[in-house]
Amino acid sequence: MHYYAVIDTNVLVSAMLKVQSVPGQVASAALLGDLIPLLCDEIVAEYREVLARPKFKFDQIMVETFIDGIISRGIFVDAVPVEEIIPDLKDAIFYEVVMEGRKEHDNTYLVTENIKHFPVKSYVVTPKEMLTIMHKNEQNVK
Repeated sequence: MHYYAVIDTNVLVSAMLKVQSVPGQVASAALLGDLIPLLCDEIVAEYREVLARPKFKFDQIMVETFIDGIISRGIFVDAVPVEEIIPDLKDAIFYEVVMEGRKEHDNTYLVTENIKHFPVKSYVVTPKEMLTIMHKNEQNVK
């Protein structure tokens, strides 16, 4: 079973800082196709801007390869404004995309390390929760 996910930028930063971390495992699942990223131009632009920040000292060729991999396995979705209040307005795009994705796929999640930035919903999950959801399904399939 495939899962769909809007991956918050903070998860990708953590994944790039430590590949073997839980966020790194989520990013790896997205690159391998086990987790299908849901994207829009604004989210991709944020990925590029944040991952290019000098404070992270990421190799920019590696960043572009990483983002290109996410894009090549992702599905672009039109973000539609939602009526729910999002505490941090710059995060609204991530919630808007997940809400559009959920119209077609119940198994669509927003994966973030900043849960408090979003409404409390069962589909707004931490990287660890996303891996647990995916792993639980793997066991049910066997």
